[in-house]
Amino acid sequence: MQTEAVLEHHSGSQSSGRTGSKSWQYSDLMEKVDGYLMKYTNLVTGWQYRYFVLNNEAGLLEYFVNEQSRNQKPRGSLPLGGAVISPSDEDSHTFTVNAISGEQYKLRASDAKERQHWVSRLQVCAQHHTEAMGKTNPPLQSRSLSMASQGSGSSPGSQHRISQNSNALLGLSQLQRGSSLYSSRKSLLPDHLLEAREMMTQAQGQHRDLIQSIEGLPSSQGPSPLDQDLLLLKATSLATMTCLSDCLHILQLQQVARQKFPLSGPALEWLEPKLPDILKNGGTLPSITKDDGKTEGAVLEPLEMDSCDIVLEQEEIDATQEVDDSSPSEEEDLGAVEEERSVILHLLSQLKLGMDLTRVVLPTFILEKRSLLEMYADFMSHPDLFVAITDGSSPMDRMVRFVEYYLTSFHEGRKGAIAKKPYNPIIGETFHCSWNVPKEAASPTGIPKEGSSCASDCYNVRFVAEQVSHHPPVSGFYAECQERQMCVNTHVWTKSKFMGMSIGVSMIGEGNLNLLEHGEEYTFSLPSAYARSILTVPWVELGGKVNVNCAKTGYSAVITFQTKPFYGGKLHRVNAEVKHNPTNAVVCRVQGEWNGVLEFAYTSGETRFVDVTKLPVTRKRVRPNELQGPYESRRLWQHVTESLKERDMDKATEHKRFLEERQRKEERHRAETQTPWRTKYFERKGEGWMYYQPLWKTAGQSSSSVPSPQNP
Repeated sequence: MQTEAVLEHHSGSQSSGRTGSKSWQYSDLMEKVDGYLMKYTNLVTGWQYRYFVLNNEAGLLEYFVNEQSRNQKPRGSLPLGGAVISPSDEDSHTFTVNAISGEQYKLRASDAKERQHWVSRLQVCAQHHTEAMGKTNPPLQSRSLSMASQGSGSSPGSQHRISQNSNALLGLSQLQRGSSLYSSRKSLLPDHLLEAREMMTQAQGQHRDLIQSIEGLPSSQGPSPLDQDLLLLKATSLATMTCLSDCLHILQLQQVARQKFPLSGPALEWLEPKLPDILKNGGTLPSITKDDGKTEGAVLEPLEMDSCDIVLEQEEIDATQEVDDSSPSEEEDLGAVEEERSVILHLLSQLKLGMDLTRVVLPTFILEKRSLLEMYADFMSHPDLFVAITDGSSPMDRMVRFVEYYLTSFHEGRKGAIAKKPYNPIIGETFHCSWNVPKEAASPTGIPKEGSSCASDCYNVRFVAEQVSHHPPVSGFYAECQERQMCVNTHVWTKSKFMGMSIGVSMIGEGNLNLLEHGEEYTFSLPSAYARSILTVPWVELGGKVNVNCAKTGYSAVITFQTKPFYGGKLHRVNAEVKHNPTNAVVCRVQGEWNGVLEFAYTSGETRFVDVTKLPVTRKRVRPNELQGPYESRRLWQHVTESLKERDMDKATEHKRFLEERQRKEERHRAETQTPWRTKYFERKGEGWMYYQPLWKTAGQSSSSVPSPQNP
């Protein structure tokens, strides 16, 4: 084999025995590699240091909690036979190890040099064990390849296996030099793809020769294998080959999809959708007059390119114009899922496991009728629990009250169990609302007593949200109750990933609750969300650990949202512990369902129950659409929302595309004029975003509305 010849040349071996030469050559490259790397875990939504060991002989990448525990059983291991090791394009420190089973490790080294060292050694080990696996177990390859050509494999399980095996067999480090490996695909792939595969094989061989030549350089004289220019050459070559392999992989998946799921009508355009000519200049959709005389269709608000500065203007918020929200509290069933099944299957065939869905345009019929910014506001639907946090008589009581408010917020925020996707906010989009919360004089029903004035008998909680970034998509939202001297500021980056038959959404960011009366600040994170069963009736579950901390009081809480096990188990389970850190004493434990009954058990023996479904919901107050600014969520998306209510998906798609294309035009205009983007209500602070005029800055001011920078 050519690979053996290259290895033999660089090792100086004169042996002609292929088996002995191969064993000796690989052992010569079996450098001991171990050390600390940061490992990313989706459920924890964060990075953790772990001690990794490359077991060259077994072909395993193992990790331990720390170096001292390496003599114990590994916390986890990944087989490298058939694995793909790829440097990430996120930064110069991150890389991924994708096993043939579909499991993935996302790792981060301390610097680019250490990453290159790990990647190189892992690739050598993966190549050796992949080739050994192919020699000792050839039926495995033929079975994996034959799966892609079976005409009956249209089930979700078979689609998942096709994706996994295709991804593994098309990986950069697993390409075989012989053309016989691809003979079973001749009935599936057109001739031009087979020719492209042969060219890829030749290019891969040249890339492998280059890598081995560089790594075989003696370190005593001449350029070192760790020379910066040579490292750059290796990285450039690898990136080029990875890109070409991914492109060919996409073409093959599309060919599989065409043979398995032929679609009638035009192909689904899920990237950069084209805009109908009638909408390109802010035109109108055709109006249809119904029998009752009402006109269907509306004029889309045009935006000329020279008026981009309108985004920088802030809305005039008059609290007296707000009215109780009358929109439905629940979304309708997804009755269109079965009808649109072929569209979903075609879309899924073009996605790769772990693919970031940020720039993927999903079908309109899965949208719910609100923006993501408004969804964040709906998490405040129990404002009475929010303002009651500061009433706690002790630091422990206030921490428990915060945990109670936090756990009860997700049920109403989701608008039911059906997994629908809110609109992706466009940059500069905002949402404003408020809640009137009855004071102690209010009746037990939560409604002010007869004859009372809400202005005097209610606390007012105000909310503002803004989409501060487009790539990555980051939202900032802020709420305050001036009379109770409390406010909360949060920034969230939603990152969606395709996970086979489900979609995972990581909520990356942090929130800060300030109780000015007590001088306390609570920091907290957010759980991940998962849309399951996307081919049937999608449903939502939450997963991951959330940490809540108050540095001043020493109290903290760990909240764990549990995803349902594959077999058995209950849905939507959650548990939490409130702890006093200086004494390490747990003062309260919580268990139950975040959309059902929660049990609070105190160490004193007291127990109480909270039924989330029976909590009173306070309707938010929103200004009518006609009084809102052009970039406020409800007015901005009003035509899409109306079309969805009428179940006119074609019209909803056209309106949605108009807004997306207008956003692209604005982005191009700013790039051409070198105009930096300026936010309205939030300012960049380190890695996060902070409301520009939080309550702790304006505690002495009295205002019934969110102020603006022009009139602070």
